[in-house]
Amino acid sequence: MGDARHLSPSAQEALQLRPVGALVAGRDRGDMAAVFGVSLKAVDIWWTKWLAGGREALVIRPRGRPVGVHRALGEAEQAAVRQAVLDHRPCDMSLSGQLWTRRLVGEMIAKLYRVRLTKPGVGKYLKRWGLSFQRPDKRAVEQDPEAVRRWHEETWLAIRAKAKWDGDEVLFADQVGIRSDQVTGRTWGEKGKTPVVRRSGNRFSVNAMSAISSKGRMHFMVFAESFTTEVMCRFLDRLAGHFDRKVHLVVDGHSAHRSKKVRDWLVAHPDDVELHFLPPYSPELNPDELVNADLKHSLPRQHRARD
Repeated sequence: MGDARHLSPSAQEALQLRPVGALVAGRDRGDMAAVFGVSLKAVDIWWTKWLAGGREALVIRPRGRPVGVHRALGEAEQAAVRQAVLDHRPCDMSLSGQLWTRRLVGEMIAKLYRVRLTKPGVGKYLKRWGLSFQRPDKRAVEQDPEAVRRWHEETWLAIRAKAKWDGDEVLFADQVGIRSDQVTGRTWGEKGKTPVVRRSGNRFSVNAMSAISSKGRMHFMVFAESFTTEVMCRFLDRLAGHFDRKVHLVVDGHSAHRSKKVRDWLVAHPDDVELHFLPPYSPELNPDELVNADLKHSLPRQHRARD
């Protein structure tokens, strides 16, 4: 009986497929080992591989390090991979997931250039390219980039210029809700066991409407009911009472902001407040969103509201 390991990969594959094909047809294992001149153990191994993965499991793969493993990327290849990470998500490159990890970057490199790198190897490239592992900012898929561009380059500049010329105030406004049982952040606990924060069914909530200027001046109003047109008009009344000049108030497209009651209020107070609307699905353009995020993040961590 010869040593099959000295055969070429294609010859080894053919040698395995013949007895496996006979076994599929119902022939005896021992007979096939004798007919093809191989050991019974070898026939059993090939049959097990066939049952586990079919013909693909029997394909003979070259021994040694795969082609391209640990090969360095050229400068042009590095630039292309870096730009792909910055401009695309893994799912855009027919990979799984929406966030880049070292494993997924390595898979993309292998797919594009047949170069296989370890995770530490990929990490060295990422650091060399000036990239770091960060929590991503989120953008709504419905956001219109052209509308955002117009806001930055045209609308916002016009609002700011007009307010400066007339000596008016510019504020960004938004509303937020806080619950008494809201929990954020982290706590210490036993390894392997997730800490549990028990909540009472006797919970309550409070809402707030706030407005902040580019210089950090802030105005707010707390209310218990839902945010409605009446609440918005009440906030406008209070805001107008705090200033002896006109306020340009920048808000999102909430229905209460665009309601008839609010429009009527604005018509009746033309020298007090003028509303300006942000592009849809663009909370990142409103600095008052940062105030709300800080409130939601910090308040439950530092204090427990009891009333």
